[in-house]
Amino acid sequence: MKMDSNFDVIGRSVKRVDVIGKVTGTAQYAGDLVLPGMLHAKVKRSEIAHARIERIDVSRAKALAGVRAVLTHENVPRVLHYGSPHPRAASVTKDQYILDTRVRYWGDGVAAVAATSEEIAEAALDLIEVEYEALPAVFTVEDAEKPGAPRLHDNGLERNLVVPPCLFTRGDIAKGFAEADIVVEGWYAMGRPTPAYMEPNVCVAQWDANGKLTMWSSTQTAFMVRGALAEVLGLPLNHVRVLVDHMGGGFGAKQDLFQHEFLCALLARHTRKPVKMEFTRKETFLGGRSRHPCRIWLKQGFKRDGTITARQARLVYDSGAYGSHGPGVTNVGTASLTSLYRCENVCLEGLCVYTNNPIAGAFRGYGVVQAYWALDLQVDEAAQKLGLDALAMKAKNAVREGDIAPSGHPIVGHGLEDCIRRGSAEVGWTATARPPRRPAKGALRYGWGLGCEMHGSSAYPGIKEQGNAIVKLNEDGSATLLTGAAGLGTGAHTALAQIVAEELGLNFDDVSVVHGDTDVVPWDIGAFASHTTFMVGRAAQMAAQQVKAPMLARAAARLEAPVDALTVRDGIVSVAGEPSRCISVREVMMPSRGIPSAHLVGHGSYTPTKSYSFAAHFVEVAVDTETGLVEVLQVVPVHEFGKVIHPVAAAGQIEGGIQQGIGHTLTEDYLVDAKTGRSLNASFVDYKMPLSLDMPPIRTIMLETAPDPGGPYGAKGIGEDPIIAIGPAIANAVHDAIGVRFRAFPITPEKVLAALEAAAQQDNHATA
Repeated sequence: MKMDSNFDVIGRSVKRVDVIGKVTGTAQYAGDLVLPGMLHAKVKRSEIAHARIERIDVSRAKALAGVRAVLTHENVPRVLHYGSPHPRAASVTKDQYILDTRVRYWGDGVAAVAATSEEIAEAALDLIEVEYEALPAVFTVEDAEKPGAPRLHDNGLERNLVVPPCLFTRGDIAKGFAEADIVVEGWYAMGRPTPAYMEPNVCVAQWDANGKLTMWSSTQTAFMVRGALAEVLGLPLNHVRVLVDHMGGGFGAKQDLFQHEFLCALLARHTRKPVKMEFTRKETFLGGRSRHPCRIWLKQGFKRDGTITARQARLVYDSGAYGSHGPGVTNVGTASLTSLYRCENVCLEGLCVYTNNPIAGAFRGYGVVQAYWALDLQVDEAAQKLGLDALAMKAKNAVREGDIAPSGHPIVGHGLEDCIRRGSAEVGWTATARPPRRPAKGALRYGWGLGCEMHGSSAYPGIKEQGNAIVKLNEDGSATLLTGAAGLGTGAHTALAQIVAEELGLNFDDVSVVHGDTDVVPWDIGAFASHTTFMVGRAAQMAAQQVKAPMLARAAARLEAPVDALTVRDGIVSVAGEPSRCISVREVMMPSRGIPSAHLVGHGSYTPTKSYSFAAHFVEVAVDTETGLVEVLQVVPVHEFGKVIHPVAAAGQIEGGIQQGIGHTLTEDYLVDAKTGRSLNASFVDYKMPLSLDMPPIRTIMLETAPDPGGPYGAKGIGEDPIIAIGPAIANAVHDAIGVRFRAFPITPEKVLAALEAAAQQDNHATA
């Protein structure tokens, strides 16, 4: 990407601030921490999906040499938890005890052990005796909603609902359908993919002599962890310190609160020793979070020219045993159907239902992956029924400047149209012809598909979010950025440092970043929602502006020139039109001629307006009609996100999201037994993800056509967008190749072969 000549630092792929530690292996993750006298903890998990605990006997476990503590529901605080009072309170639930007298899914924690080694802790788990009273279980949302179904939580709502239904209406739905020339409706479904991050969940807890808890944790939300621990343990916030240095991925799921963080703290307090608890890979499935499986009924009316006249939908999200982020996912996902493709008459209902399945939570794409899967596929199907080109129809209905986004705010620019137009030119897809299709070769059939999406930066309906930053300009002219934003491995801290360097006119290497310590850095809501660059970056820019003004005032005194005549680039302040009259920022900040060294600190706090990024993905696939295997041959993703801060990092986010999306669409699904709820593929051996050798060529195109005035230099978020558009693009390409539509993912070879056989039988029946 060509760099804008008006900028010196942003728009460049500078060396990431964390690169040396990661490539040399010196970067410290929570799992690397070893403290003197540290104990190791493990959780005993239920092997029944729904039951009351009748008796639990830990005597044999406590007697095992090396065991220092055992916790059950009998000796932990009985406090419902998720998190502390929080701006995102509307998106999460408090419905889980640290340990309970009742288990609600296969893998629910029932006890915890701390011992001198992991092996002893594991052995102790086998010595804990638990007697259960089995309870009826429900494993589908249809069964959970039936009258008389077993109630999983006594929250006063019917049909095992996590929260009351979300309703979004606009215009006159009956009038819209009456104006339609055709009506298309159908059911769409999604599996249960998991985030499969490299670094498993891990934490280390230690108490000091003054009763202060320090927690090292792999979390996207250090301040949320701090607040939850303080609330549950009855501590003031200044008695809980959470540290997060490096993380090996999170993808949204690590913004949740988990049993192990509370148990680790309690075991450390009980033993007066530091305690580490690290999930095995199996436990990241059992005790972690997945995407919400979802069933969507979608009905839309269309005019002959492709105009959408009405949209009606019912979305039912499976939250699993506990609510977690179910309310937020349901709200955001349902609201998203008000947009993407324009429609004045909508009636949408979103429900979130408890089942005895593993817990679903926050995951990249937060409810929108499911909603836009259904919407994009149905618009493609409607185009076929109307005899229209799918690309032309999507471009015609694409949201644009001034349209109301799901957040209720007007959209800035024509980002989606721009993406469709640029991508169509790249692959040669016109309003009258798709890209040239490769001729069939043996059993192979080829096709092209288009998938579109929009996603918000800090754009959750009804939720106020805030970014904070502190910038210090040091006496040698260097700057230090203090941020509470977590580093998930995305390079966010590098982008934030670029923004500060650009604003102050410094070289990139003159800005350092301090992060990951709740005792030091400003409060942060957490790293999620594609908002770190957009929201925290804007706060960092504001903080830099605060210190830039007094710095220039000092320079003006030194140069004997008015402030408004000064410019600063590459660490040099100069007088406009007189480049020889200049002084370095270092000289400005140091004491001289009776002017003492400066102490300049700026504070930025930003509660943003809502911002949306856009994407159109063009995909070519090959389908083997003998094996049912679908291969993605190439992807051309076109993304519009205002201003590119770090091109390589942005491209990495796009390519990584595509890799996850390919997996979700074709191979990934966390399976549980339909009768017992038992986990069936909780390992990387059986849970099939695409690896590097499975990836197709990707030609990433990044546009800057609709900068958002609320973001730093117009930048918007990019983290979640790519995982949303790729799925519909693949499914539409599969239909183009073999003429069969798939409305549920993953599209496995078995499903492809079954669909081809069913289509052949239908053709034979029609011929007969």
